[in-house]
Amino acid sequence: MRASHAYFLFVGTLLTAAGYGATFLLTEHFRALGGSEIDTSTTLGGAMAGTLIGVPLVGWYAKKLKAARMGAMGAVSVAAGYGFLALLTTLTPLIALAGFLIGLGWGIFYLAGPMALSERVTDQDRGFWFTRFGAFQMAGIGFSPIVAAALVEHLGLSTRGAFGVIAGATLVAAVLLLTFEALSPQASQARAQTSNWMRALPALLSSRAIYPILMVGLGACVFSGMLTFQSSLVRGTGLEAGTFFAAYAVTVVVARFVLAPMINRADGDRASVVLLALMILGVVTAFGLVYGVPVQIASAILLGLGYGLVYTVIQTQAVNDAPPEHRSAALTWFVIAYFFGIFGFPVLGGWLIVTVGIAGFLAAVLAFAVAEMALALLRGRQTTRKPVSA
Repeated sequence: MRASHAYFLFVGTLLTAAGYGATFLLTEHFRALGGSEIDTSTTLGGAMAGTLIGVPLVGWYAKKLKAARMGAMGAVSVAAGYGFLALLTTLTPLIALAGFLIGLGWGIFYLAGPMALSERVTDQDRGFWFTRFGAFQMAGIGFSPIVAAALVEHLGLSTRGAFGVIAGATLVAAVLLLTFEALSPQASQARAQTSNWMRALPALLSSRAIYPILMVGLGACVFSGMLTFQSSLVRGTGLEAGTFFAAYAVTVVVARFVLAPMINRADGDRASVVLLALMILGVVTAFGLVYGVPVQIASAILLGLGYGLVYTVIQTQAVNDAPPEHRSAALTWFVIAYFFGIFGFPVLGGWLIVTVGIAGFLAAVLAFAVAEMALALLRGRQTTRKPVSA
């Protein structure tokens, strides 16, 4: 695979990830239509259902359809979801269908994108390429709500119009992913892996891989809670949600390039505990958002360093801790657990904000962060410590 070809995948990844990042504006969109966080929860509940279908579809059909093509199909599904939202002028139960299409597409892409890259690189180069892939993905997630907000605030677009732009961007992503497949075909000796991931579950439950699989779900609850409802967290404080998104995105992208190699060489158990401690501090700091922009930026940086770096550490643990014959299944369950948190927690989060307020909501987010730390400590006591390799 030529480096120039990889950038078709990377830019396609950035634009597809922008589709997920734009979900952070759902609350503002529904408020403009007279709704609330409950409508955000409904939409993201549909998205969670979509991801739980999209992820296994990749495992079943990637070998036949090719991973990059499936990634393009996922981007088209995301575009359809946002196009549907852009066409709706009133609140309707159909917002769950729009969420389903977004979740289906993101679930397909989230597994197919890395798979398409992995099929084309050597074991020695995989860490290098995955780091860059992750940086483009996080850039899309983090900067998308900033760009969308700018379209609304400075160019006079409605949130419906901004979602229309997102739909167009994800269609461009689909074209780029198809171009990547055409320019850099899969090596003849490579095979897209299929896995009996359901049958592998009992074996994974009895292995140490279950710890990072559960941990990624808990961490995703923290991530989705802090970003999806950031506009709710800063309401009445004079702060802008875009400030948090920008600080978080810059932190993660820079950290992935600068600090990730050092983290990958460190002891995985110790690294995960330190990074999770930073994530917990980021949530605790959010309780003080009323004290201004410096506190908001500090919270974003701590979350970006903690969550942004620990993800790759525990992803490696999930694969390495699994029985060799079930490593593909471990990665599939890892992604499923991630999406349970990403789209599942907002279903609870919207209800918490409406019923118990911001403080109660943040307390729930903090509880998930502490639970992930507890699992990291428990795993560390039951495994021989060794360096994590990307």
